[in-house]
Amino acid sequence: MILNVKNLSHGFGDRAIFNNVSFRLLKGEHIGLIGANGEGKSTFMNIITGKLMPDEGTVEWAKNVRVGYLDQHAVLEKGMTIRNALQSAFQFLYEMEESMNQMFESMAEASPEVMEKLLEETGTIQDLLEQHDFYQIDTKVEEIGRALGLTEIGLDRDVTELSGGQRTKVLLGKLLLEKPDILLLDEPTNYLDEQHIEWLKRYLKDYDNAFILISHDIPFLNSVINLIYHMENQSLDRYPGDYDKFREVYAMKKAQLEAAYNRQQQEISALKDFVARNKARVSTRNMAMSRQKKLDNMDIIELAKEKPKPEFNFKTARASGKMIFETDDLVIGYDEPLTCPLNIRMERGDKIALTGANGIGKTTLLKSILGLIPAYSGKVQLGDYQYIGYFEQEGEKDNRTTCIEELWKDFPSYTQYEIRSALAKCGLTTKHIESQVRVLSGGEQAKVRLCKIINKETNILLLDEPTNHLDVDAKDELKRALQEYKGSILLICHEPEFYQDVVTQVWNCQEWSTKII
Repeated sequence: MILNVKNLSHGFGDRAIFNNVSFRLLKGEHIGLIGANGEGKSTFMNIITGKLMPDEGTVEWAKNVRVGYLDQHAVLEKGMTIRNALQSAFQFLYEMEESMNQMFESMAEASPEVMEKLLEETGTIQDLLEQHDFYQIDTKVEEIGRALGLTEIGLDRDVTELSGGQRTKVLLGKLLLEKPDILLLDEPTNYLDEQHIEWLKRYLKDYDNAFILISHDIPFLNSVINLIYHMENQSLDRYPGDYDKFREVYAMKKAQLEAAYNRQQQEISALKDFVARNKARVSTRNMAMSRQKKLDNMDIIELAKEKPKPEFNFKTARASGKMIFETDDLVIGYDEPLTCPLNIRMERGDKIALTGANGIGKTTLLKSILGLIPAYSGKVQLGDYQYIGYFEQEGEKDNRTTCIEELWKDFPSYTQYEIRSALAKCGLTTKHIESQVRVLSGGEQAKVRLCKIINKETNILLLDEPTNHLDVDAKDELKRALQEYKGSILLICHEPEFYQDVVTQVWNCQEWSTKII
């Protein structure tokens, strides 16, 4: 056994996340950790990696287990290149080589006895280095660099110049090179593009060691895991097989529990009725008391409270002009151009997906069209009567306002009831609504940002990776709402399963890029 979690309980304030949860991980298990936004998946990862102390319970790792955690917030320091960051996966081997070289230097003045000892030690280190493919490190780094599209960015590029998606690729590359006994991956596909998701899928499928994967990308999840742990209502349940098998078994269990609940409720009702009618009569008092005793000792079946399902219904404004935007030799970029000159046009009613690798400028293109950042050169002309809803990929970090205050900033005329009701419709509970935005999970924060757009009248939606962090129900509901939306849509997304049923055109931004990343 690699990991054993016993009787884990944890909460934030008065909000319980886990109640007496147990979990074990065996060698070679490929686990999908699933559950709705805010059920505690990332909290669980933080507890088992020791970043967070649980309120109760124990976390026991097997001795000498090497754990690798894809941490989006790992520090990459200025002056470090992508190559350095990837090579740091082999730090322990470089240190071994360094101590071997020092032994070689000391051989010059060593006595015969010391010399013999040194030769034996350097021989052992040499064997270890060869076993760990130390002399193939550069080849391995190049191989991972190519697989994740880092070679095209340039392995000698400073890590502090990278976009969020590129940073994640570097951290993922380093983690895979470390080949730990267990991989912990928290939504690794969020910042990867389609071709690199495909590569990661193949890699994890053939991965000999164990991993725990959090992902809302169901096709990806299904293709790499053999076991599901489902997190819901403060508990954690194990289901052998993939996500589709889990859904089948979960639906069956739920139906059985509901049937048992209904039968028990009928029995309770009949017993209460008998007691009420017979407890006063001398002749039937004993029978009434025995039924009351049965009632008192009954193990009451409780149905879990239904989680609020999100409802996304976009409000539409009056129709925009025929032309949404038109570019005249537009080049986007900051310090250097990211594209060749673009002459592109979008018209009213178009629903377009922007695809292509991270770092080629999809977000920069959206921001340039909106006028949030200046064009590198060339022009963008916007049409008339535009009411734009813009969804940013990531919200403001460390946002200390509550969800209620956050929405009130945009809708000052709403009553508190209207604010609460708008947030609840997006699938947020009362506790979420009253919490600060920064303590919510990534998916819950995305729902707050979507709530702002849904309650505005729009005729154009510019959406930058709206499916990142959203759970399965929210993603399905967003797809339905976008299919019904009467306005125009420009959408950045790396999940074909999501955008194929929404858009009428796909623009591959790699065709315009000055570099292929």
